[in-house]
Amino acid sequence: MIIATDMPEVSRCAAIECAYNTDSACHARAITIGEGEDPDCDTFFSNNRHTSRERIAGVGACKVTNCDHNVDFECSADHIELGYSGDSVNCLTYTH
Repeated sequence: MIIATDMPEVSRCAAIECAYNTDSACHARAITIGEGEDPDCDTFFSNNRHTSRERIAGVGACKVTNCDHNVDFECSADHIELGYSGDSVNCLTYTH
C-alpha cells in the first residue's frame, strides 16, 4: 500500500556521496531530520551505488525540537535544502 501525504520537499542536497542523491537531488521516499538540537539528515548514508528512483524526497519527520519549522515533530517549511556543516549533512533550512 502506498500512502500519499503532504510533506515539504527536499529541494536540493549537496551530499553527492549519499545513496539517495542523484544530480544534487534527494530521491528517498522520505527523510528524517535531527536528534534533539542537531539538524543532521538521519537518512543520509554514503554508498557508491545511487538510487535510480525519480521521485522527490519529502521530510517525513523532524526531531529538532528547537527549530522554528518543527510543529508536532513535522516540518512546516515549504521546502528544505540539505548541505554540509563540518562533516555532517544538515538541514540548511533549520532556524531557531
